[in-house]
Amino acid sequence: MITLSVRGLPKTTTEESLTALFAEFGVVRSIKLAKDLFSGDCRGFASIDMEGHEARAAIAALDGRELNGSAIRVGQERPRKGKSRKRR
Repeated sequence: MITLSVRGLPKTTTEESLTALFAEFGVVRSIKLAKDLFSGDCRGFASIDMEGHEARAAIAALDGRELNGSAIRVGQERPRKGKSRKRR
């Protein structure tokens, strides 16, 4: 399983439209679309879980593609770097 990071999404993006877009490349296991708390509009990014070979095909085909007037960036999500919080 690979988690994809999708950035540059238009405000009008919905979970359904993202599922339809990525389903061309395989089964979408889950989608987490960041939404504005008050308006409910897309905040421009999402995380999508797909199987490895399907995720790589989606990255190759969709990275840089235009979606409703916005160029989207699709890549493999990387773990965050930073200080781990150690209990004292």
